[in-house]
Amino acid sequence: MELPQKKKRISRELSNSQRPHSNAASTTSSSEQVEAFVEGSIIRITMHNFLTYDHSEVFPGAKLNMIVGANGTGKSSIVCAICLGLAGKTSVLGRGDKASRPAVPPSDDLCISRYRACGNLIITREIQEENNQSTWMLNKKHASQKAVEEAVRELHIQVGNLCQFLPQEKVGDFAKMSNIEILEATEKSVGPPEMFQFHCELKTFRTKERDMENICTEKANFLEKAKQRNERNKVDVDRYYLKKRHLDMIQMLEKKKPWVEYETARKELTELKKEREVAKRTLRSLTESQEPMMTRIRSVESQLKPIDQQMKELTNKIKDASLKCKQKHDQLELRNKEVDDIRQELSLKQMEEADRQKRIGHTKLMIRDLQKELENMGSIEDVTPHIEAINTELRSIQEEKAKLESEKSDLRRDKDEAHGDFARMQNRLRSLNDQINIKEEKLRSRFRDTHTALMWLRNNRDIFGGNVHEPMMLVINVRDARHAKYIESHIPVNDLRAFVFQRQEDMDRFMTEVRDKQKLRVNSVIAPSESCSQQPPSRPLECLKNYGFFSYLRELFDAPEEVMSYLCFQYKVNDVPVGTDKTKGMIE
Repeated sequence: MELPQKKKRISRELSNSQRPHSNAASTTSSSEQVEAFVEGSIIRITMHNFLTYDHSEVFPGAKLNMIVGANGTGKSSIVCAICLGLAGKTSVLGRGDKASRPAVPPSDDLCISRYRACGNLIITREIQEENNQSTWMLNKKHASQKAVEEAVRELHIQVGNLCQFLPQEKVGDFAKMSNIEILEATEKSVGPPEMFQFHCELKTFRTKERDMENICTEKANFLEKAKQRNERNKVDVDRYYLKKRHLDMIQMLEKKKPWVEYETARKELTELKKEREVAKRTLRSLTESQEPMMTRIRSVESQLKPIDQQMKELTNKIKDASLKCKQKHDQLELRNKEVDDIRQELSLKQMEEADRQKRIGHTKLMIRDLQKELENMGSIEDVTPHIEAINTELRSIQEEKAKLESEKSDLRRDKDEAHGDFARMQNRLRSLNDQINIKEEKLRSRFRDTHTALMWLRNNRDIFGGNVHEPMMLVINVRDARHAKYIESHIPVNDLRAFVFQRQEDMDRFMTEVRDKQKLRVNSVIAPSESCSQQPPSRPLECLKNYGFFSYLRELFDAPEEVMSYLCFQYKVNDVPVGTDKTKGMIE
Protein backbone atom coordinates (compact mmCIF):
# COMPACT_ATOMS: atom_id res chain seq x y z
CA MET A 1 0.00 0.00 0.00
CA GLU A 2 1.08 3.59 -0.53
CA LEU A 3 2.42 5.56 2.43
CA PRO A 4 0.55 8.75 3.25
CA GLN A 5 1.66 11.80 1.28
CA LYS A 6 2.89 13.55 4.43
CA LYS A 7 5.07 10.56 5.37
CA LYS A 8 6.56 10.47 1.93
CA ARG A 9 7.42 14.13 2.19
CA ILE A 10 9.11 13.66 5.50
CA SER A 11 11.10 10.74 4.11
CA ARG A 12 12.39 12.99 1.37
CA GLU A 13 13.63 15.44 3.96
CA LEU A 14 15.97 12.80 5.38
CA SER A 15 19.57 12.70 4.25
CA ASN A 16 20.38 11.18 0.89
CA SER A 17 21.84 8.17 2.63
CA GLN A 18 18.72 7.58 4.78
CA ARG A 19 15.47 7.36 2.68
CA PRO A 20 12.38 5.50 3.88
CA HIS A 21 10.26 3.74 1.17
CA SER A 22 6.98 1.86 1.04
CA ASN A 23 6.49 -1.30 -0.96
CA ALA A 24 5.09 0.74 -3.87
CA ALA A 25 7.59 3.57 -3.71
CA SER A 26 10.79 1.60 -3.33
CA THR A 27 12.70 2.56 -6.44
CA THR A 28 16.30 2.79 -5.14
CA SER A 29 18.46 -0.35 -5.19
CA SER A 30 21.70 -1.09 -3.40
CA SER A 31 23.53 -1.13 -6.71
CA GLU A 32 22.85 2.57 -7.17
CA GLN A 33 24.77 3.53 -4.03
CA VAL A 34 28.28 4.72 -4.75
CA GLU A 35 29.37 5.24 -1.22
CA ALA A 36 32.25 3.10 0.09
CA PHE A 37 30.95 0.98 2.91
CA VAL A 38 33.08 -0.05 5.88
CA GLU A 39 32.81 -3.24 7.86
CA GLY A 40 29.44 -3.29 9.72
CA SER A 41 27.77 -0.38 7.88
CA ILE A 42 23.96 -0.64 7.55
CA ILE A 43 22.98 -1.06 3.91
CA ARG A 44 19.19 -1.44 4.29
CA ILE A 45 16.50 -1.50 6.97
CA THR A 46 13.15 -3.12 6.10
CA MET A 47 10.17 -2.68 8.46
CA HIS A 48 6.77 -4.33 8.14
CA ASN A 49 3.86 -3.48 10.45
CA PHE A 50 6.35 -1.76 12.80
CA LEU A 51 5.19 1.28 14.79
CA THR A 52 4.62 4.19 12.37
CA TYR A 53 5.26 2.21 9.19
CA ASP A 54 3.08 -0.47 7.62
CA HIS A 55 5.95 -1.25 5.32
CA SER A 56 9.11 0.69 4.67
CA GLU A 57 12.67 0.29 3.51
CA VAL A 58 15.46 2.65 4.55
CA PHE A 59 18.92 2.82 2.89
CA PRO A 60 21.13 4.68 5.41
CA GLY A 61 24.41 4.43 3.54
CA ALA A 62 27.95 4.31 4.98
CA LYS A 63 27.86 7.61 6.91
CA LEU A 64 24.73 7.36 9.02
CA ASN A 65 25.31 9.61 12.04
CA MET A 66 22.01 11.26 13.01
CA ILE A 67 18.31 10.95 12.13
CA VAL A 68 16.40 14.26 12.12
CA GLY A 69 12.91 15.21 11.09
CA ALA A 70 9.60 16.70 12.22
CA ASN A 71 7.52 15.14 14.92
CA GLY A 72 5.56 12.07 13.85
CA THR A 73 7.68 11.34 10.80
CA GLY A 74 8.97 8.05 12.22
CA LYS A 75 12.46 8.91 13.50
CA SER A 76 11.94 6.84 16.61
CA SER A 77 10.58 3.96 14.51
CA ILE A 78 13.85 3.77 12.59
CA VAL A 79 15.87 4.00 15.81
CA CYS A 80 13.75 1.26 17.43
CA ALA A 81 14.13 -0.87 14.33
CA ILE A 82 17.92 -0.53 14.44
CA CYS A 83 18.02 -1.37 18.18
CA LEU A 84 15.62 -4.32 18.12
CA GLY A 85 16.90 -5.63 14.81
CA LEU A 86 20.45 -5.75 16.21
CA ALA A 87 19.35 -7.80 19.26
CA GLY A 88 19.28 -4.74 21.51
CA LYS A 89 17.20 -4.65 24.67
CA THR A 90 14.09 -2.49 24.96
CA SER A 91 15.60 -0.81 28.05
CA VAL A 92 18.11 0.86 25.71
CA LEU A 93 15.21 2.71 24.02
CA GLY A 94 13.59 3.83 27.29
CA ARG A 95 10.09 3.09 25.91
CA GLY A 96 8.97 -0.12 27.60
CA ASP A 97 9.98 -3.61 28.57
CA LYS A 98 8.33 -5.52 25.68
CA ALA A 99 9.21 -5.62 22.01
CA SER A 100 5.54 -6.15 20.86
CA ARG A 101 2.80 -3.51 20.82
CA PRO A 102 -1.03 -3.87 21.10
CA ALA A 103 -3.67 -3.09 18.43
CA VAL A 104 -1.43 -4.04 15.49
CA PRO A 105 -1.39 -6.98 13.16
CA PRO A 106 -0.31 -10.20 14.76
CA SER A 107 3.40 -9.79 13.98
CA ASP A 108 6.10 -7.16 13.30
CA ASP A 109 8.86 -7.86 10.82
CA LEU A 110 12.31 -6.25 10.81
CA CYS A 111 15.12 -6.89 8.35
CA ILE A 112 18.52 -5.23 8.54
CA SER A 113 21.28 -5.73 5.97
CA ARG A 114 24.86 -4.92 7.00
CA TYR A 115 27.99 -4.72 4.90
CA ARG A 116 30.65 -7.35 5.49
CA ALA A 117 33.78 -7.94 3.41
CA CYS A 118 33.18 -11.67 3.26
CA GLY A 119 29.51 -11.20 2.35
CA ASN A 120 26.70 -8.99 3.57
CA LEU A 121 24.96 -10.00 6.80
CA ILE A 122 21.13 -9.94 6.75
CA ILE A 123 19.44 -10.03 10.14
CA THR A 124 15.68 -10.72 10.21
CA ARG A 125 13.52 -10.54 13.34
CA GLU A 126 9.82 -11.44 13.49
CA ILE A 127 8.10 -10.36 16.71
CA GLN A 128 5.02 -12.38 17.82
CA GLU A 129 2.37 -10.31 19.60
CA GLU A 130 0.60 -13.13 21.40
CA ASN A 131 3.49 -14.52 23.39
CA ASN A 132 6.02 -11.70 23.01
CA GLN A 133 8.46 -14.06 21.32
CA SER A 134 10.83 -13.33 18.46
CA THR A 135 12.02 -15.44 15.55
CA TRP A 136 15.55 -14.70 14.37
CA MET A 137 17.17 -15.35 11.00
CA LEU A 138 20.72 -14.80 9.78
CA ASN A 139 21.01 -14.60 5.98
CA LYS A 140 17.46 -16.04 5.78
CA LYS A 141 18.39 -19.00 7.94
CA HIS A 142 16.85 -19.56 11.35
CA ALA A 143 19.20 -18.78 14.21
CA SER A 144 19.13 -18.19 17.96
CA GLN A 145 19.26 -14.79 19.58
CA LYS A 146 22.62 -15.65 21.07
CA ALA A 147 24.02 -16.33 17.58
CA VAL A 148 22.66 -12.97 16.39
CA GLU A 149 24.25 -11.21 19.37
CA GLU A 150 27.57 -12.93 18.61
CA ALA A 151 27.40 -11.86 14.94
CA VAL A 152 26.64 -8.27 15.97
CA ARG A 153 29.50 -8.33 18.48
CA GLU A 154 31.92 -9.51 15.77
CA LEU A 155 31.03 -6.35 13.78
CA HIS A 156 31.88 -4.22 16.87
CA ILE A 157 28.32 -2.93 17.17
CA GLN A 158 27.30 -1.87 20.70
CA VAL A 159 23.66 -0.85 20.79
CA GLY A 160 23.80 -0.34 24.56
CA ASN A 161 26.70 2.15 24.25
CA LEU A 162 25.33 5.73 24.26
CA CYS A 163 28.44 6.99 22.49
CA GLN A 164 27.60 4.67 19.54
CA PHE A 165 23.80 4.52 19.64
CA LEU A 166 21.87 7.37 21.29
CA PRO A 167 18.05 7.21 21.20
CA GLN A 168 16.12 10.41 21.80
CA GLU A 169 14.84 9.21 25.16
CA LYS A 170 18.42 8.57 26.38
CA VAL A 171 19.82 12.05 25.70
CA GLY A 172 19.20 12.99 29.37
CA ASP A 173 21.09 9.90 30.53
CA PHE A 174 23.96 10.77 28.22
CA ALA A 175 24.14 14.29 29.70
CA LYS A 176 24.34 12.77 33.18
CA MET A 177 27.31 10.60 32.30
CA SER A 178 30.60 11.53 33.97
CA ASN A 179 33.81 12.14 32.07
CA ILE A 180 35.09 8.74 33.10
CA GLU A 181 31.93 6.98 31.84
CA ILE A 182 32.07 8.92 28.54
CA LEU A 183 35.74 7.97 28.12
CA GLU A 184 34.99 4.29 28.72
CA ALA A 185 31.98 4.36 26.35
CA THR A 186 34.11 6.12 23.69
CA GLU A 187 36.83 3.52 24.01
CA LYS A 188 34.28 0.74 23.59
CA SER A 189 32.74 2.58 20.61
CA VAL A 190 35.66 3.71 18.46
CA GLY A 191 38.60 1.74 19.76
CA PRO A 192 39.67 -1.82 19.09
CA PRO A 193 38.06 -4.43 21.34
CA GLU A 194 41.19 -4.76 23.48
CA MET A 195 41.41 -0.99 24.19
CA PHE A 196 38.77 -1.00 26.93
CA GLN A 197 40.27 -4.19 28.33
CA PHE A 198 43.69 -2.51 28.40
CA HIS A 199 42.10 0.53 30.07
CA CYS A 200 40.53 -1.66 32.75
CA GLU A 201 43.83 -3.42 33.26
CA LEU A 202 45.55 -0.02 33.41
CA LYS A 203 43.12 1.13 36.12
CA THR A 204 43.69 -2.13 37.97
CA PHE A 205 47.43 -1.67 37.67
CA ARG A 206 47.12 1.96 38.84
CA THR A 207 45.11 0.80 41.85
CA LYS A 208 47.73 -1.84 42.56
CA GLU A 209 50.43 0.80 42.06
CA ARG A 210 48.81 3.09 44.64
CA ASP A 211 48.42 0.14 47.00
CA MET A 212 52.06 -0.77 46.44
CA GLU A 213 53.09 2.87 46.93
CA ASN A 214 51.19 2.89 50.24
CA ILE A 215 52.79 -0.41 51.17
CA CYS A 216 56.19 0.94 50.10
CA THR A 217 55.61 4.09 52.18
CA GLU A 218 54.59 1.97 55.16
CA LYS A 219 57.62 -0.27 54.65
CA ALA A 220 59.87 2.78 54.34
CA ASN A 221 58.42 4.23 57.55
CA PHE A 222 58.82 0.87 59.23
CA LEU A 223 62.38 0.64 57.91
CA GLU A 224 63.18 4.14 59.18
CA LYS A 225 61.73 3.32 62.59
CA ALA A 226 63.61 0.02 62.58
CA LYS A 227 66.82 1.86 61.69
CA GLN A 228 66.24 4.32 64.50
CA ARG A 229 65.45 1.50 66.90
CA ASN A 230 68.51 -0.38 65.65
CA GLU A 231 70.61 2.76 66.14
CA ARG A 232 69.33 3.04 69.70
CA ASN A 233 70.05 -0.62 70.33
CA LYS A 234 73.46 -0.46 68.67
CA VAL A 235 75.16 0.68 71.85
CA ASP A 236 73.54 -2.16 73.82
CA VAL A 237 74.44 -4.67 71.10
CA ASP A 238 78.05 -3.46 71.00
CA ARG A 239 78.14 -3.64 74.77
CA TYR A 240 76.65 -7.14 74.65
CA TYR A 241 79.24 -8.39 72.17
CA LEU A 242 82.00 -6.66 74.13
CA LYS A 243 80.74 -8.36 77.29
CA LYS A 244 80.55 -11.68 75.44
CA ARG A 245 84.15 -11.30 74.24
CA HIS A 246 85.22 -10.46 77.77
CA LEU A 247 83.31 -13.45 79.14
CA ASP A 248 84.91 -15.71 76.54
CA MET A 249 88.28 -14.25 77.41
CA ILE A 250 87.57 -14.76 81.13
CA GLN A 251 86.52 -18.33 80.48
CA MET A 252 89.71 -18.96 78.52
CA LEU A 253 91.80 -17.25 81.18
CA GLU A 254 90.07 -19.26 83.91
CA LYS A 255 91.16 -22.40 82.09
CA LYS A 256 94.71 -21.10 81.69
CA LYS A 257 94.85 -19.74 85.23
CA PRO A 258 95.97 -23.01 86.98
CA TRP A 259 98.77 -23.50 84.47
CA VAL A 260 99.88 -19.87 84.77
CA GLU A 261 99.76 -20.11 88.55
CA TYR A 262 101.74 -23.33 88.39
CA GLU A 263 104.35 -21.82 86.05
CA THR A 264 104.59 -18.69 88.19
CA ALA A 265 104.90 -20.73 91.38
CA ARG A 266 107.49 -23.02 89.78
CA LYS A 267 109.60 -20.07 88.59
CA GLU A 268 109.29 -18.39 91.97
CA LEU A 269 110.26 -21.65 93.67
CA THR A 270 113.34 -21.99 91.45
CA GLU A 271 114.34 -18.38 92.06
CA LEU A 272 113.74 -18.75 95.78
CA LYS A 273 115.91 -21.85 95.91
CA LYS A 274 118.70 -19.99 94.18
CA GLU A 275 118.26 -17.03 96.46
CA ARG A 276 118.21 -19.36 99.47
CA GLU A 277 121.53 -20.92 98.47
CA VAL A 278 123.07 -17.52 97.91
CA ALA A 279 121.63 -16.29 101.19
CA LYS A 280 122.99 -19.33 103.01
CA ARG A 281 126.49 -18.72 101.69
CA THR A 282 126.24 -15.03 102.45
CA LEU A 283 124.88 -15.79 105.91
CA ARG A 284 127.71 -18.12 106.71
CA SER A 285 130.31 -15.63 105.62
CA LEU A 286 128.62 -12.77 107.45
CA THR A 287 128.14 -14.89 110.54
CA GLU A 288 131.79 -15.76 110.63
CA SER A 289 132.90 -12.17 110.00
CA GLN A 290 130.41 -10.64 112.42
CA GLU A 291 130.77 -13.07 115.31
CA PRO A 292 132.88 -10.64 117.41
CA MET A 293 130.46 -7.85 116.62
CA MET A 294 127.48 -10.07 117.48
CA THR A 295 129.05 -10.78 120.85
CA ARG A 296 129.29 -7.08 121.53
CA ILE A 297 125.77 -6.54 120.20
CA ARG A 298 124.37 -9.18 122.52
CA SER A 299 126.06 -7.51 125.44
CA VAL A 300 124.72 -4.12 124.32
CA GLU A 301 121.23 -5.57 123.79
CA SER A 302 121.20 -6.86 127.29
CA GLN A 303 122.01 -3.35 128.42
CA LEU A 304 119.45 -1.75 126.07
CA LYS A 305 116.45 -3.86 127.02
CA PRO A 306 115.07 -1.15 129.31
CA ILE A 307 115.63 1.39 126.57
CA ASP A 308 113.84 -0.86 124.05
CA GLN A 309 110.90 -1.01 126.37
CA GLN A 310 110.78 2.75 126.47
CA MET A 311 111.18 2.90 122.70
CA LYS A 312 108.25 0.56 122.27
CA GLU A 313 106.14 2.79 124.44
CA LEU A 314 107.30 5.77 122.40
CA THR A 315 106.52 3.93 119.16
CA ASN A 316 103.03 3.19 120.43
CA LYS A 317 102.56 6.85 121.15
CA ILE A 318 103.86 7.71 117.68
CA LYS A 319 101.34 5.28 116.19
CA ASP A 320 98.61 6.86 118.26
CA ALA A 321 99.68 10.27 116.98
CA SER A 322 99.63 8.98 113.38
CA LEU A 323 96.16 7.59 113.91
CA LYS A 324 95.06 10.92 115.27
CA CYS A 325 96.52 12.60 112.19
CA LYS A 326 94.49 10.38 109.89
CA GLN A 327 91.38 11.08 111.87
CA LYS A 328 92.10 14.78 111.63
CA HIS A 329 92.42 14.38 107.87
CA ASP A 330 88.84 13.04 107.70
CA GLN A 331 87.48 15.67 110.12
CA LEU A 332 88.58 18.93 108.62
CA GLU A 333 86.12 21.05 110.56
CA LEU A 334 87.61 19.94 113.94
CA ARG A 335 91.20 20.93 113.10
CA ASN A 336 91.13 24.31 114.77
CA LYS A 337 89.76 22.91 117.99
CA GLU A 338 92.33 20.14 118.03
CA VAL A 339 95.11 22.68 117.42
CA ASP A 340 93.88 24.66 120.47
CA ASP A 341 93.89 21.50 122.56
CA ILE A 342 97.42 20.75 121.42
CA ARG A 343 98.52 24.24 122.33
CA GLN A 344 97.04 23.90 125.84
CA GLU A 345 98.69 20.52 126.27
CA LEU A 346 101.97 21.99 125.05
CA SER A 347 101.72 24.77 127.61
CA LEU A 348 101.18 22.21 130.38
CA LYS A 349 104.14 20.17 129.18
CA GLN A 350 106.30 23.27 129.09
CA MET A 351 105.28 24.07 132.66
CA GLU A 352 106.06 20.50 133.71
CA GLU A 353 109.39 20.73 131.90
CA ALA A 354 110.24 23.97 133.73
CA ASP A 355 109.45 22.22 137.03
CA ARG A 356 111.66 19.29 136.06
CA GLN A 357 114.50 21.65 135.09
CA LYS A 358 114.23 23.21 138.52
CA ARG A 359 114.36 19.78 140.14
CA ILE A 360 117.38 18.83 138.03
CA GLY A 361 119.14 22.04 139.12
CA HIS A 362 118.40 21.31 142.77
CA THR A 363 119.63 17.76 142.32
CA LYS A 364 122.92 18.94 140.77
CA LEU A 365 123.43 21.35 143.66
CA MET A 366 122.78 18.47 146.05
CA ILE A 367 125.33 16.35 144.19
CA ARG A 368 128.03 19.03 144.35
CA ASP A 369 127.32 19.55 148.03
CA LEU A 370 127.52 15.84 148.63
CA GLN A 371 130.79 15.56 146.68
CA LYS A 372 132.31 18.42 148.74
CA GLU A 373 131.07 16.74 151.86
CA LEU A 374 132.59 13.46 150.66
CA GLU A 375 135.96 15.08 150.11
CA ASN A 376 135.83 16.61 153.57
CA MET A 377 134.85 13.32 155.20
CA GLY A 378 138.01 11.55 154.00
CA SER A 379 138.01 8.10 155.50
CA ILE A 380 134.44 8.25 156.65
CA GLU A 381 132.22 5.34 155.80
CA ASP A 382 131.63 4.45 152.13
CA VAL A 383 128.87 6.60 150.50
CA THR A 384 129.11 4.93 147.12
CA PRO A 385 125.66 3.30 147.32
CA HIS A 386 124.14 6.67 148.07
CA ILE A 387 125.90 8.24 145.08
CA GLU A 388 124.79 5.40 142.82
CA ALA A 389 121.19 5.95 143.88
CA ILE A 390 121.49 9.66 143.16
CA ASN A 391 123.04 8.97 139.74
CA THR A 392 120.23 6.54 138.95
CA GLU A 393 117.65 9.15 139.86
CA LEU A 394 119.53 11.69 137.76
CA ARG A 395 119.52 9.37 134.73
CA SER A 396 115.83 8.76 135.24
CA ILE A 397 115.20 12.49 135.30
CA GLN A 398 117.31 12.98 132.16
CA GLU A 399 115.45 10.21 130.35
CA GLU A 400 112.15 11.72 131.35
CA LYS A 401 113.38 15.07 130.06
CA ALA A 402 114.40 13.51 126.74
CA LYS A 403 111.02 11.83 126.57
CA LEU A 404 109.23 15.12 127.16
CA GLU A 405 111.42 16.82 124.57
CA SER A 406 110.48 14.10 122.11
CA GLU A 407 106.77 14.50 122.91
CA LYS A 408 107.12 18.25 122.53
CA SER A 409 108.74 17.76 119.13
CA ASP A 410 106.03 15.28 118.10
CA LEU A 411 103.30 17.71 119.13
CA ARG A 412 104.95 20.52 117.22
CA ARG A 413 105.24 18.25 114.19
CA ASP A 414 101.56 17.24 114.54
CA LYS A 415 100.64 20.91 114.67
CA ASP A 416 102.65 21.66 111.52
CA GLU A 417 101.14 18.63 109.76
CA ALA A 418 97.62 19.71 110.79
CA HIS A 419 98.22 23.18 109.36
CA GLY A 420 99.64 21.61 106.19
CA ASP A 421 96.63 19.26 105.89
CA PHE A 422 94.29 22.21 106.35
CA ALA A 423 96.06 24.17 103.61
CA ARG A 424 96.03 21.14 101.30
CA MET A 425 92.33 20.64 101.95
CA GLN A 426 91.62 24.26 101.06
CA ASN A 427 93.68 23.92 97.88
CA ARG A 428 91.87 20.70 97.02
CA LEU A 429 88.51 22.37 97.63
CA ARG A 430 89.46 25.20 95.29
CA SER A 431 90.67 22.66 92.73
CA LEU A 432 87.39 20.74 93.00
CA ASN A 433 85.42 23.94 92.47
CA ASP A 434 87.53 24.71 89.39
CA GLN A 435 86.97 21.17 88.09
CA ILE A 436 83.21 21.47 88.64
CA ASN A 437 83.16 24.76 86.70
CA ILE A 438 85.15 23.15 83.88
CA LYS A 439 82.81 20.14 83.80
CA GLU A 440 79.75 22.39 83.81
CA GLU A 441 81.13 24.45 80.92
CA LYS A 442 81.86 21.26 78.99
CA LEU A 443 78.29 20.08 79.67
CA ARG A 444 76.89 23.40 78.42
CA SER A 445 78.88 23.26 75.17
CA ARG A 446 78.25 19.60 74.34
CA PHE A 447 74.76 18.97 75.76
CA ARG A 448 72.89 22.28 75.79
CA ASP A 449 69.52 20.66 76.61
CA THR A 450 71.02 18.87 79.62
CA HIS A 451 72.58 22.12 80.86
CA THR A 452 69.22 23.93 80.52
CA ALA A 453 67.54 21.15 82.53
CA LEU A 454 70.33 21.44 85.14
CA MET A 455 69.66 25.18 85.60
CA TRP A 456 65.93 24.46 85.97
CA LEU A 457 66.67 21.74 88.57
CA ARG A 458 68.83 24.05 90.67
CA ASN A 459 66.05 26.64 90.75
CA ASN A 460 63.30 24.09 91.55
CA ARG A 461 65.00 21.50 93.74
CA ASP A 462 62.54 22.10 96.58
CA ILE A 463 59.62 20.50 94.65
CA PHE A 464 61.18 17.02 94.87
CA GLY A 465 60.66 14.71 97.81
CA GLY A 466 63.81 12.58 97.48
CA ASN A 467 67.41 13.07 96.48
CA VAL A 468 67.96 14.33 92.93
CA HIS A 469 71.54 14.29 91.67
CA GLU A 470 72.91 16.38 88.86
CA PRO A 471 74.36 14.64 85.75
CA MET A 472 76.90 11.98 86.72
CA MET A 473 79.75 13.71 84.88
CA LEU A 474 79.43 16.58 87.40
CA VAL A 475 79.11 14.58 90.62
CA ILE A 476 81.73 11.88 89.89
CA ASN A 477 85.09 12.94 91.33
CA VAL A 478 88.06 10.99 89.97
CA ARG A 479 90.78 10.70 92.59
CA ASP A 480 93.56 10.64 90.02
CA ALA A 481 93.11 12.38 86.64
CA ARG A 482 95.12 9.61 84.97
CA HIS A 483 92.35 7.14 85.74
CA ALA A 484 89.52 9.20 84.17
CA LYS A 485 89.93 7.32 80.86
CA TYR A 486 88.92 4.02 82.50
CA ILE A 487 85.65 5.49 83.78
CA GLU A 488 84.82 7.27 80.51
CA SER A 489 85.42 4.09 78.48
CA HIS A 490 83.33 1.89 80.79
CA ILE A 491 80.31 4.18 81.38
CA PRO A 492 78.42 5.35 78.22
CA VAL A 493 78.08 9.07 77.53
CA ASN A 494 74.27 8.82 77.68
CA ASP A 495 74.51 7.77 81.33
CA LEU A 496 77.29 10.23 82.18
CA ARG A 497 74.92 13.07 81.26
CA ALA A 498 71.90 11.48 82.98
CA PHE A 499 70.21 12.79 86.14
CA VAL A 500 69.93 10.25 89.00
CA PHE A 501 66.75 10.08 91.08
CA GLN A 502 66.02 8.34 94.35
CA ARG A 503 62.24 8.14 93.77
CA GLN A 504 60.21 7.21 90.71
CA GLU A 505 57.62 9.97 91.18
CA ASP A 506 60.36 12.61 91.27
CA MET A 507 61.76 11.34 87.98
CA ASP A 508 58.27 11.37 86.37
CA ARG A 509 57.67 14.95 87.54
CA PHE A 510 61.09 16.04 86.23
CA MET A 511 60.67 14.37 82.81
CA THR A 512 57.15 15.78 82.40
CA GLU A 513 58.49 19.30 82.93
CA VAL A 514 61.73 19.24 80.91
CA ARG A 515 60.91 16.72 78.19
CA ASP A 516 57.17 17.14 77.59
CA LYS A 517 56.74 20.84 78.36
CA GLN A 518 60.16 22.33 77.54
CA LYS A 519 60.88 19.78 74.74
CA LEU A 520 64.41 19.12 76.00
CA ARG A 521 66.31 15.94 75.15
CA VAL A 522 67.64 14.71 78.50
CA ASN A 523 68.34 11.35 80.12
CA SER A 524 67.38 10.24 83.60
CA VAL A 525 67.81 7.06 85.64
CA ILE A 526 66.57 5.83 89.00
CA ALA A 527 68.80 4.33 91.66
CA PRO A 528 68.09 0.76 92.86
CA SER A 529 65.72 0.46 95.80
CA GLU A 530 68.40 -1.48 97.71
CA SER A 531 71.82 0.15 97.80
CA CYS A 532 74.59 -1.67 95.92
CA SER A 533 77.35 0.87 96.58
CA GLN A 534 79.06 -1.28 99.24
CA GLN A 535 78.63 -4.59 97.45
CA PRO A 536 81.96 -6.48 97.59
CA PRO A 537 83.68 -7.77 94.43
CA SER A 538 83.32 -11.39 93.42
CA ARG A 539 87.01 -12.08 94.18
CA PRO A 540 89.59 -10.30 96.33
CA LEU A 541 92.09 -8.03 94.61
CA GLU A 542 95.03 -10.00 96.04
CA CYS A 543 94.15 -12.85 93.67
CA LEU A 544 94.66 -10.53 90.68
CA LYS A 545 97.70 -8.50 91.67
CA ASN A 546 100.04 -11.10 90.14
CA TYR A 547 98.56 -10.15 86.75
CA GLY A 548 99.12 -6.42 87.10
CA PHE A 549 95.70 -5.41 88.45
CA PHE A 550 96.06 -2.71 91.08
CA SER A 551 92.49 -1.68 91.93
CA TYR A 552 88.81 -2.12 91.20
CA LEU A 553 87.11 0.64 89.19
CA ARG A 554 84.93 1.71 92.13
CA GLU A 555 87.99 2.65 94.19
CA LEU A 556 89.22 5.15 91.57
CA PHE A 557 86.46 7.74 92.06
CA ASP A 558 84.00 9.17 94.58
CA ALA A 559 80.28 9.69 94.00
CA PRO A 560 77.07 10.19 96.01
CA GLU A 561 75.40 7.11 97.48
CA GLU A 562 72.61 6.78 94.86
CA VAL A 563 74.96 7.39 91.93
CA MET A 564 77.49 4.81 93.16
CA SER A 565 74.65 2.33 93.83
CA TYR A 566 73.34 2.75 90.25
CA LEU A 567 76.82 2.31 88.73
CA CYS A 568 77.48 -0.81 90.82
CA PHE A 569 74.11 -2.26 89.84
CA GLN A 570 74.19 -1.33 86.14
CA TYR A 571 77.89 -1.44 85.21
CA LYS A 572 79.43 -3.56 88.04
CA VAL A 573 82.13 -0.98 88.79
CA ASN A 574 82.72 -2.82 92.06
CA ASP A 575 83.73 -5.96 90.11
CA VAL A 576 85.76 -4.48 87.22
CA PRO A 577 89.53 -4.66 87.92
CA VAL A 578 91.92 -2.07 86.47
CA GLY A 579 95.31 -3.22 85.22
CA THR A 580 98.62 -1.81 84.04
CA ASP A 581 100.94 -2.43 81.13
CA LYS A 582 101.89 -5.66 82.85
CA THR A 583 98.29 -6.80 82.46
CA LYS A 584 98.40 -6.12 78.70
CA GLY A 585 101.50 -8.26 78.43
CA MET A 586 99.81 -11.13 80.28
CA ILE A 587 96.44 -11.11 78.45
CA GLU A 588 97.21 -14.24 76.45
